[in-house]
Amino acid sequence: RLATHAAAAGICAAHRDAHVVAAVAAPLPPAAAPAVAAPAAGAPAHAGQPAHAGQPTLREYTLAEVGKHCSRGDAWIVVDERVYDVTRFIDAHPGGVGPILNLAGKDCTDVFANYHAARVYDRMLPAYLIGTMAAGEIVVAPHVADFRRIRQELLRRGLFETDSRFYLKMLAWHCTLWLCAMYLSLGCDSCGAHMLGAALMGVFWQQLAGIGHDLGHSGVTHSFRRDHLVGSLLSAFMGLSVGWWKSDHNTHHVVCNAVEHDPNIQHLPMLAITDKVFRRPRFWDTYHRKWVGMDDAAHWLVSHQHLFFYPLMALGRWNLYAQGLIYLLTQPDKTHFRKTELAGIAVYFGWVLGTALSMPSWAESVGWVMLSHAVAGAPR
Repeated sequence: RLATHAAAAGICAAHRDAHVVAAVAAPLPPAAAPAVAAPAAGAPAHAGQPAHAGQPTLREYTLAEVGKHCSRGDAWIVVDERVYDVTRFIDAHPGGVGPILNLAGKDCTDVFANYHAARVYDRMLPAYLIGTMAAGEIVVAPHVADFRRIRQELLRRGLFETDSRFYLKMLAWHCTLWLCAMYLSLGCDSCGAHMLGAALMGVFWQQLAGIGHDLGHSGVTHSFRRDHLVGSLLSAFMGLSVGWWKSDHNTHHVVCNAVEHDPNIQHLPMLAITDKVFRRPRFWDTYHRKWVGMDDAAHWLVSHQHLFFYPLMALGRWNLYAQGLIYLLTQPDKTHFRKTELAGIAVYFGWVLGTALSMPSWAESVGWVMLSHAVAGAPR
């Protein structure tokens, strides 16, 4: 399930080179094959091999041995039956600390393939290679093998390619929404027009989150730096930190629905979206680094969540503002374009509050802010 879900993220997120997928989908080598690391996908044929014939081959490991190296200070991963010690790379990982920590000590072949281009296999992985897996240690489940074949077929059909015309249409759509919202809010006199402008602004924010999602997955230009920079610049229009979102969301994709690790399903004490939270009195939330449990307060709130779910969503955007700012100021994870996002968020609050305060009364100002945020937070 882990591999399948992470792959689904790859399908909607980014193009991967054909030879990478072909290498990942290739059948395992026979047990009689020599225990020497095969070249990584897209890597030169000599990658991972001893420099000279007289040097010993790489050491073999079992899954149990690899599994002991599963902490921030000692992290090994397995990719295509090769073992890598990535401990010194954790803090420099562009996708954040969370994905590596959650996969340390494990086989992450499919997850790795979904989030990394061929150049990573070729230029970066070889520097961390320390060994190979012993014959028979890695067994590909039938559903994973099926998924790999499906993924190759989707790639063959070109379904990972971005249609730039779509994003040009989205640019026109978002510009129209924002300009109409600003005209109704600032260029008209009636309260009804102002509130309609607020509602359109909420639609604009909600729609822009979808573009932010694609940029966060490097799914627009397929360049990590370029897409991340555009997303960070858009903080001036949506007030949210793409850096925080990526740290949160990347972790979600590699440990999807694992209640202890997935921050996207950890909403206690206000909400419970999986019955897994009821199976133990409390659990350690590895992303937020705190104990979470179903105490009396959480039990009462969850029992009545059907009553206050929509009011909570109307206020939910304020929590996103707070989470982004806390992340940017405290930097608990790898942070890109931090100053750009902080400047963008300052610009955002400047024009949003300026628009709200332009209303003829305090009641309309508060109404504009509340209505725009309520529409933005409405479930799609």
